[in-house]
This record gives sequence, structure tokens and C-alpha cells, in this order.
Amino acid sequence: MADYTRRDFIRIGAGAGAALAALPMLPEGLLAVPNPDLAVARNGAPGLLVRKAVEAIGGMGRFVKKGQTVLLKPNMGWDRLPEQAANTNPEAVAEVVRMCLEAGASRVRVLDRTCNEPRRCYMRSGIEKAAKAAGAEVRHIVDSRFQDLAISGGELLTSWPVYRDALESDVIINMPIAKHHNISGVTLSFKNLMGLLGGDRGALHNHFMTKIVDINMAIRPSLTIIDAWRIMLRNGPTGGSLADVAEKQLFIASADRVAADAWAMGLFNIDPNTVEYLRIAAKRGLGQLDLKRVKIQEINLGV
Repeated sequence: MADYTRRDFIRIGAGAGAALAALPMLPEGLLAVPNPDLAVARNGAPGLLVRKAVEAIGGMGRFVKKGQTVLLKPNMGWDRLPEQAANTNPEAVAEVVRMCLEAGASRVRVLDRTCNEPRRCYMRSGIEKAAKAAGAEVRHIVDSRFQDLAISGGELLTSWPVYRDALESDVIINMPIAKHHNISGVTLSFKNLMGLLGGDRGALHNHFMTKIVDINMAIRPSLTIIDAWRIMLRNGPTGGSLADVAEKQLFIASADRVAADAWAMGLFNIDPNTVEYLRIAAKRGLGQLDLKRVKIQEINLGV
């Protein structure tokens, strides 16, 4: 061991103190992780949490450049109120719209191919009103705007009708709510993209785990934001009873949708390594399934 004098220790300590002083001040409850791949923000209002999560992974300017057009795809497929956790939180959707416009987006469109009557879904979800107030164009699906898209690398699907807004937009942001599903077990970001599909979507549930990855080979969001402010634990995807809802007050943001879905599986006490579509997607290079290899930023606004 080298011999240090008292003066050396004072000099080293002063240098360390200066280095620490030069570091940016971090908000309370935020543990710094250099260049995180995924961020989880918890315990706060939906709009604030989603903003903090996106800021932690580089900010919206990392994903949306000045003049670009954005398609924001929430889940608003069900004639349900926000409290019932069947659709994406409207406050969070509105905040993402604002963030895109702040980053310089020339247009932000919000849409979904609903399962229940479209006008009721758009209205009762609260998303239509909130997104419009934030500056988005909220569009209803028009059947003539579906276009067959070839799927390169698909195993069971070689093409499928996809909404033209998804093909023509510069940036796609996928914004599902985390909830139970009676067929797939849980619905997260991979399944949420079904709201951009035409054709007989019911046919996708046969060999679903492979087909949903095929679809995700063709539609590639730049950013995935998972709404887990409220989650539906049972009787999904429609729900209805507040007894099926748990308030978690958190949002997940990542450019890696495999990692995002893998992290969210823990909310349902599911080991992501046991989920077939995630294993298939990781094998095809769509993202990282092993969360030990993912740099995760944790932000807790409630401490």
C-alpha cells in the first residue's frame, strides 16, 4: 500500500468533494444510472410520471425531431371509464402529446381500432378530449385506410393489412395499459399494436405467440410507454369491476419493447422468461429479455 501524508488525504478529499459538487443535482427519489435503457417512474400524478420516465431515457427529443409526424397509439378499445383500467390513462396520453409537440413534432395523431363502438370508446376513455386539448389530431379508423404490408422475417404471417397512418408517420409511440387478457394472459406493448391492424384480428389468436411477434417485425415503434398507473388484474381485456383494478402509480418507458414488457410482467407475478412471445421476440433480435442486462433507472417521487 502506498504511503499517504495527511496533506495527501486533504488534497484527495478536496478533489473528490469538488468532483461531487460538479455533478448535476438529482431530484429526490432518483437513483442515477448512466444512459439507462429503461426507466420506471412511480408514486405521482400520471402526467408527471410519464414525463419523468421519458426524460430519464433521454427525453422526447431523442425520439421526435423537429418537423416529424408522430402516431401515438394508446389503448382506447373499450367502452370503459379511466377508473376501470381497460384503456390507457388519458392524462398520460395528453402529456405525451405535449412532449412530442415540445420536441418539435409537426403533427401528433392519436387513434385506435376499437373493439366496442368507436365514438363511445373515444369519449368514455377520456382520451379523445384530453389528447385534443393537448394539441393532437384524434382520428377515427376508416376502413379504406388499411393497406397490405409485407412482413419481412415473419414465420406464420407474410403480410397483413396495417393502418396507413402507421406506415406514413415518422415516429410511432406505443402506449399500452398493463392488464390481464383472457387469451394471451397479459396484454402489454406487443399486443397493443393489434389496434393498428385491419382484417380478421381474431385469426391472430390461433398461434398467437408467434403471430404477434410477426406483426411486431413489421411495425416498429421508436418508443414504448407502458401505463401501469392502474392495472387490471382479472377479467381482461374488458374488465368493468373496480375490484379487478389495482393502483400501482407507475409508468415504464423504453426504446426496447421486449425489456419494457419483461419488466411489466413482474406486476402480475409472471417470470418474463416463461412468456413465449418474449422469448421468440428476443431470439429474433427485437429486444433484450434478460433484465440483468438492461440498465434500469428507478424514479420514486413518493419518497
